[in-house]
This record gives sequence, structure tokens and C-alpha cells, in this order.
Amino acid sequence: MEKRNLGKTGLELTLMGMGGFHFIETPKKEVELLLNTYLDKGGNYIETAADYGDGLSEQKVGLSVAHRRKDFILTSKCMQRTEEGATESLNRSLKYLKTDYLDLFFMHAVQSKAEVDQIHSADGAFQAALAAQKEGKIRFIAISGHGQPDALEYAINQADYDVLMTGFNYYDRFNFPTAEGSLLQTCLKKNMGVLGMKALADGYLFKSFETAIRYTLSLPIASLVLGANTLEYLEQDLKVINDFKPLSETEKEALYFKAPELGDYVCRQCGKCDEENGFKPSELFLLEGIFDRQMDNGKVENPESFALRERLKHWFFQEEIALQKYQKLSPKVNPDKDYSALNSTCPYGIDVNKKIKLAHSKLSQKRFIF
Repeated sequence: MEKRNLGKTGLELTLMGMGGFHFIETPKKEVELLLNTYLDKGGNYIETAADYGDGLSEQKVGLSVAHRRKDFILTSKCMQRTEEGATESLNRSLKYLKTDYLDLFFMHAVQSKAEVDQIHSADGAFQAALAAQKEGKIRFIAISGHGQPDALEYAINQADYDVLMTGFNYYDRFNFPTAEGSLLQTCLKKNMGVLGMKALADGYLFKSFETAIRYTLSLPIASLVLGANTLEYLEQDLKVINDFKPLSETEKEALYFKAPELGDYVCRQCGKCDEENGFKPSELFLLEGIFDRQMDNGKVENPESFALRERLKHWFFQEEIALQKYQKLSPKVNPDKDYSALNSTCPYGIDVNKKIKLAHSKLSQKRFIF
């Protein structure tokens, strides 16, 4: 399996990393089979977290592959924000994983600047990580987050992290564009290792999984962490990884136009519907992306698609951020105005008038009939 450098760490990771979230529901014998098959096929990065089933995933990983500790890079993640809490979490992780050290230790799921401030305080979790690093319990300090990445960029500009992980996929590219933009570029300038996750947008892109994996691995990241809870899924993932060829720019542009998950509702942020010196729908649609990932499209769909959207649209719990930003947006949407003239400006066939009204209904928190 192809390997890439993980920034300044000196580690080389295989293109596919093995994520442990789905080990919560996977029987221990199946976890053992999956992890050992992954390692036998050349994989070398295994990741879990203290809060995955309150340590259940960690315990299954430890029982399955601790005897092969020298064969792989091991990571766990911590949701605690204080020094004391993070120290306790790390020690429990080491116990469950049956190891003396972790290669990477993540400040996990960091979503707000307030959390960053707490982590970086005099008695915050970052201090626990520094102490553990000196004691040889961890090798490198990392940070992860989901959705809107403002807090992650704030964090890496304050402290010297070695590795960052967040979601990268061709759907959320248009909901959280700064992830591939300023955040990724800042990481590269700092020579930080970057790990990708959520290539399938939490499962939303499952019908296009091969294209989704190729897209994410075409970015300048070291490895893509995938979750596989059956041998069939693992073998499918490995095939895509071993046959990997980066998407060309032409292929990417075609994907942005034709991807069924983007369809004729998700704004691609081309800005062509923005009015000069006036109302900019693209800014409104960015806030809609933060609010619900543009998943509530106001259309009548089959139960499978509807249920998936309902489950995933508030996956990152960042609605309040979008609502606060919408209050400051100027000029405001006039729900009585007809914006249909903007429809012809959209190269993706979006009914801009309807989308403006629906986005306003969401972000104003008012029931608007249109």
C-alpha cells in the first residue's frame, strides 16, 4: 500500500488508515479479523478514541492487535479539556489499548474557540499532552474537529500541534470551504501532518464511495481514515486504495457539476448569483451549509434519502453559529421579494429564488410559507 509522509513527524502512513468508531457495534471477533486483515494487507495506521463507546472501541483494539504493536502507528483521542481530565483519559486509553505509548494523541472534536482557550489554558489538556510527551507516553500532539473549521485554525495558530485531522469530501467542500482553503494551507505552511476523515460525508456519499475516496485522497493529505465494520467493506476500501489514481482538475470540475448528491440544490459557491454592491446569496448559502449542510432541500423524496438527510444534517451541532452569523448578515433577505431573476445566473440549475426563501426560513427561525 502506498505511503505518504505525515508532516514534520517523520512518520510514513499508508493511504488508508483504519478508524475505530464502528468497532463500538462490531463484535470483538470481527474487530480482530478486520484489524489483522488490514495489517496483513499492508496498512499501518489504527485510530480510536476514548469516547467511542466509553472505551469499548479501545478495548477491542487492544485485545485484537496489541501483540502486533510494532507493526502499526497507534492513535487515540481525548474529549477532556482540563489537564487532570486529559491525563486520566490518556492513562485509561493506554490501559485499554495494552500499550505503553501512543504515536498520536488528539485533542478530539474541538468545535469552538472557547474550547480551544480551555485546552490551551494553564491547567488545560494541552499541558497534559506536553507532560505525557516528556514521559514517553505519547510521541506527537494532534487536534481534530468536524464541520466549520474556524476553531481548528484558531488552535493551530496558537499552539504547536504536529498533526491535524478533519473532514474532507466533495459534498462538504461547499458547506465548509475553508477546510480545503485557509485551514489546509496553514497546515502545509507549518509542515503539519494532515489526516482526512469523513470522505463519504458520514455515509451520505455511500452510493459514490469510490469517487468519494479518490476525491479526498487527491488532496495533499497524508492518509484517509476509513471505518469498515465488515470484511466486505474493508475489501472494497482496500481495492479503491490500491487502485488509487488522483482525480484530475477536469474530473473534479465534472464531479462538481454532475455529482447526484450535489444535484440542483447545493450551492457550489461560484458567486455568479451575487448582486454587485448588493445582496450576495452565496454568503447566505454558506450559513445554510453550517446550519444543516444544505441537506433540507424542501423536496419530497423517498424515505431512505429523507431519513439519511434527517440523521446527518445537524451532525456537527453548529446550528447556533449559523444563526448568530445570520443576524449580522446584511442586507437581509426580503421574504416577499421575487428573486427569480437570479435563477438564470446559476450554472448548476439551482432555483435560487426558492433556495433563498428556504435558507431564510431556516436561519431566521421563522415558519415562512412559500
